[in-house]
Amino acid sequence: MHRPTLSAGRLALLTAAVVAASTAIPPPAGAAPAPDRQQQYAAAATEYGVPTTVLLGVSYLESRWDSNAGTPSTSGGYGPMHLTDARHVAALPGRGHHDTGTEDPRGDDSRPARAPAPALAEDPAPPTAALQTVDAAAALTGMTPESLRTDANANIRGGAALLASYQRELGAPVGAGTDPAAWYGAVARYAGADSADAAAAFADEVFTTIGAGESRVTDDGQRITLPASAVRPERSWLDRLGLRRLARPDGLECPRTISCEWIPAPYQAFGDGDYGNHDLSDRPARQKIEYIVIHDTEASWATTLKLVQDPTYVSWHYSLRSVDGHIAQHVKTKDVGWHAGNWYVNAKSIGLEHEGFAAQGTWYTEAMYRTSAKLVRHLALRLGIPLDRQHIIGHDNVPGTVASTVRGMHWDPGPYWDWTHYFDLLHAPRLDTGTPATGLVRIDPDYATNQPAFTGCVTPGVPCTPRGSSSVVLRTAPSADAPLVNDVALRPDGTPNTMEVSDHGARASAGQTYALAGRQGDWTAIWYLGQRAWFHNPASAPTASWTVGVVAVPKPGRATIPVYGRAYPEQAAYPEGVPYQTISPLQYTLAAGQRYAVGAVLAGEYYRATTFDGSSPGDWTVIRGENRYAQIQFGHRIMYVNLDDVQLLPSPVGAPR
Repeated sequence: MHRPTLSAGRLALLTAAVVAASTAIPPPAGAAPAPDRQQQYAAAATEYGVPTTVLLGVSYLESRWDSNAGTPSTSGGYGPMHLTDARHVAALPGRGHHDTGTEDPRGDDSRPARAPAPALAEDPAPPTAALQTVDAAAALTGMTPESLRTDANANIRGGAALLASYQRELGAPVGAGTDPAAWYGAVARYAGADSADAAAAFADEVFTTIGAGESRVTDDGQRITLPASAVRPERSWLDRLGLRRLARPDGLECPRTISCEWIPAPYQAFGDGDYGNHDLSDRPARQKIEYIVIHDTEASWATTLKLVQDPTYVSWHYSLRSVDGHIAQHVKTKDVGWHAGNWYVNAKSIGLEHEGFAAQGTWYTEAMYRTSAKLVRHLALRLGIPLDRQHIIGHDNVPGTVASTVRGMHWDPGPYWDWTHYFDLLHAPRLDTGTPATGLVRIDPDYATNQPAFTGCVTPGVPCTPRGSSSVVLRTAPSADAPLVNDVALRPDGTPNTMEVSDHGARASAGQTYALAGRQGDWTAIWYLGQRAWFHNPASAPTASWTVGVVAVPKPGRATIPVYGRAYPEQAAYPEGVPYQTISPLQYTLAAGQRYAVGAVLAGEYYRATTFDGSSPGDWTVIRGENRYAQIQFGHRIMYVNLDDVQLLPSPVGAPR
């Protein structure tokens, strides 16, 4: 999922000044020439007296210079400069995504399902200055809030005006020719952070970006270049902002380079054997952590914090704020959060909730992507979790526990989470030595230009605003007119799945690896939920890459084998007094002749945790038996097959060409 990036040296050679001519993609024949975005940044910087490197650096950390079709971010920010409008945030749903659907976040039928969601007062989402910068920019520039939200050039001018006003309020020098190092305080304030730690983390990332340089084509076809520039920022300007300093208690599990605080999820009993909102453990000493699960909150930051601090609700390990990437840790990584809807995955995972919405016409900020990637890399390296899409997964990749729970599983962070960019930020290793003969396909569309025609982002059935996506859609035949494939668990009548944004039953996502099932012209087929599924993959604009690995196939003589949503031990492994957790297959089967990419080989395990104090027989222990499982990429979600049922083979063996 990496794409080559320019080194600082090559960037410097590409351009001698920030105001170099734009190299925008030519417009279609007959279309009006696209405005020169690079020059717009330079002009706005000159107009308002901001160093162009600073303006470009701030804009990159907000949006990567993208316009996002005039739609808001998950924190209500618009345009390349992320001018915020709290009125939009207030109009979005105000409850956490664990309130919707039928999924029990704990995902374990050994205890009653969680209590109903608590009754919360309406989220006030106060329009603080940080969440209402579009109005401040309007007052400074004389432009309307509407133009600042929807017109990229106006938005850039508004952002420049804000930076200059912050600089003046600090008593710092203003002017396009001033030393960028003196703009540290204004940049820190632009973050909209409520603490010195978060503001400094944002500003440090901006100046790191300025030092390294960047160059990319935006979502509307504009080539923007920020040449590498060695700047040693004057961090003393931060003190003039008067922001609070966060406590960093011992045991806070965040790298020092990101803003992080401890806001604990409660662990308390409240009668009738019930307790919340997580389970105690001693991981990884007691049980290896295999997964990090990426969620979105489907709620504002304020609502998210209210929910996770309610002992009758559910929990996750970390929350991440959209506007500046700030992180709050709620549960120690040694303990088990209730977030994934599958107890086997919960017991072996860490859950990260990102402020935002899987649809609702919003996009995730670069500041949040970056701090999330720093946190995940820190945790993965510490805990020995591979940086791949078999172990760094979305909530939408978590399988149902048994057949009856599959339909209720959640689908966040959704098709608009940029997995390719996220794994680039993780500096994840990537094996690109494959060919069609090696038999494995890694989904790898170009995010900006891959724009599936989803519907229902805001209103059911209504087309979503076209935007980049990590997902490719899967069809029953190698044709754009062919029906989408069927997910029998979601649509048991056998009808095709749909293009509704929440209907993930006929799509694959960037970084996921599948076994090749055929090729025809510009189309590639993969094995998916027991069938061939075709996606458009032309050589001129590939949406996948070839790789090599291990596949699972049924053992000789087996026509079909069962597929599971959890990798539990056999009944004989359970000690006396501990109820057996049934090994129950899902609706799907893996048939002879099919093959699925293997992500891991795992021992059958069940973490027993049913009481507040560990007093029940077998509590706070991991039950292991003889069963072993292969984790496979069976559909959009990962699933498991018993090793007694399959052979594990190198992917080239018998692979179609």
